[in-house]
Amino acid sequence: MSRLTLERQQVWIYLAAIVCGLALGSVAPNVAPRFETLLWPVLAALLYTTFVQVPLLHVRDAFRDRRFVLATLLGNFVLIPLVVWLILQWLPVDPALRLGVLLVLLVPCTDWFITFTQLGRGNTARAIAVTPLNLLLQLLLLPLYLWLMLPAADFSAALKTEEMLPAALALIGLPLVAAALTERWFEAKTERAVWRERLGWWPVPLLAVVVFLIAGAQVGTVLDAGPVLLTVLPVFVGFLLVAALLALGLTQWLRLPLEVGRTLAFSLGTRNSFVVLPFALALPAGWETTVVVIVFQSLVELFGMVFYLRWLPHRLFKSPPVAV
Repeated sequence: MSRLTLERQQVWIYLAAIVCGLALGSVAPNVAPRFETLLWPVLAALLYTTFVQVPLLHVRDAFRDRRFVLATLLGNFVLIPLVVWLILQWLPVDPALRLGVLLVLLVPCTDWFITFTQLGRGNTARAIAVTPLNLLLQLLLLPLYLWLMLPAADFSAALKTEEMLPAALALIGLPLVAAALTERWFEAKTERAVWRERLGWWPVPLLAVVVFLIAGAQVGTVLDAGPVLLTVLPVFVGFLLVAALLALGLTQWLRLPLEVGRTLAFSLGTRNSFVVLPFALALPAGWETTVVVIVFQSLVELFGMVFYLRWLPHRLFKSPPVAV
C-alpha cells in the first residue's frame, strides 16, 4: 500500500476506529480511564508527526504569491470567522455545542488540506507554502475569536480553568517545538529527508487511534449526543458549501489561476480538528459534548472532501476546453 492510497482510504479507517471504540467501550466500560490516560501521549505523537510535515522554518516562502496569500488570509481569518459568527446565531444555546463548533470551524487545516489539494488538482506547492502561516496565525487568533464570540460567562468557565490552558498549550507547544527542531535536523543533511517521508505515514494511523480512544472513553457521551449531532450536521454540510463559494468569489476577484482557486477552496473547507482537540479534552467536566462535536465535524468534512474532489475540478473550478 502506498501512502497516497492510505490517505485516500482514511475516512473508512476513522469510521472503523470509531465503531470499534464504541463497541469496546460499551461492553467494557472500565476501559474508559485507561483510554483517557493513553489519549494524551497518542495525541502528542499525532501532533508531532503532523507538524513535521509542515515547513515551519519557511514561513517567508508563503509570501511569494501575494494574491494567493491575500485570498487565504481574507478567507480563513476574516470571512470564515464572520460565517461562523452568523452560524452561531442559529445554534441552540448549549455552551458545549457552541464551543465545539467555534473551536473546529475557526482554524484552517494543516494536514489533509495538502493531500486533498494534490488529489483535487490544486497547486500543492502553494498549499505547502501557506500551511505554516495558517498554523501560526490560527494559534494566535483563536483566543481572540473565542473571546469575541463566546459569552463572558462561558469563556471564563471553559477556557480560563487553571488546569486546562497549561496542559493544552503544552500538548501543542512541545510537539511544535520538537517538529521545528526535527525540521532543522532534516535540513542539515539531504539524506535525512527520508525520515520526513517515513514520519508522513504516521498521522493517519495515529489519528485512527485517537478517535478510537475518544469513542471508547466517551461512549456514553457519544450515544447521548445523537440529537446534538443531528443539529450540527446541516451546519457542517452548509459550511463546506459556503467555503467553496467564498473561494470561488475570492478567486474571481483576485484573478487567481483555477488550480490556485481549487487550493484556496480546500484551505477554506478543511478545518484543523485535531489541533483543537487538546483544548477540548482539557475542558472541565460537563463539556464532553465539545469533543464529540469536533470529532463529528472531522468525519463530515472527510466525506465532504470526497465530494470536493469531484465538484471542484469538474464543476466549480472547471478548466475551459482546449481550443483545437
